[in-house]
Amino acid sequence: MTEPIDSSRPHPARRYNYWLGGKDNFAADRESGDQIAAVTPSIRTAALENRAFLGRAARHIAEQGVRQFLDIGTGIPAPGNTHEVVQAIDPAARVVYVDNDPLVLAHARALLSGTPGTIAYLDADLRDPAAILDHDDLRPLIDFSRPVGLLLIAVLHFVRDDEDVEGVVTKLLDRLPAGSWVAASHATYEFMPAEVVAGLAKANRDGRFVPRDGERLRELFGDRVEIVEPGVVSVAHWHNDEPARASAADVMCNALVARKR
Repeated sequence: MTEPIDSSRPHPARRYNYWLGGKDNFAADRESGDQIAAVTPSIRTAALENRAFLGRAARHIAEQGVRQFLDIGTGIPAPGNTHEVVQAIDPAARVVYVDNDPLVLAHARALLSGTPGTIAYLDADLRDPAAILDHDDLRPLIDFSRPVGLLLIAVLHFVRDDEDVEGVVTKLLDRLPAGSWVAASHATYEFMPAEVVAGLAKANRDGRFVPRDGERLRELFGDRVEIVEPGVVSVAHWHNDEPARASAADVMCNALVARKR
């Protein structure tokens, strides 16, 4: 049974929707988003750059021949959804979305009504990878004997170290066959002035948000994958042929795309 929508507390998916210019958010999300934007005025640009990275990474993986994708922490549907990107390459490509917010689920149901057979949505939490990997609704679309594209876009920084973030990544990768691909982006404070970091820490009262630097992001995946060029870089700079709209400090989010060995 889906939990009721709690509009009194901010949620990352709805706050992200607000930064992207969407309307599927509540006052608590906007207030939280504005508090963060007061400290880091470039946060909306960062959200847009992260979304653009999702599209480039998903396209790259599809161009390697992958036709099934597991997108965890998908957020509220918006232009450039994963299935739109990969099905432009192959209309038969399959995508399973995962998120744990009731509002995301409501929008996902509307999305699914128009695209039967190639898309599914799981109401599940990244912190419980077994619940995702063994979900009954995942099996019809994801065949773990064939390469899978795993997308972890702007979601790992919501898993704390005491929630075994490395174990979460390991369990997901262990289920994927060799030749699978993973794309991840992760918030970082490594390029930011100390006073800005201090302001962000005040806005992160519950400690749910855990920035990690590029080296730590690389460590989460260990030697189980081969990171492709250009390595761990800002989301704004990963295979981006357009003029840079923001610096690494403004975007404050690293990215990697890797192939499982």
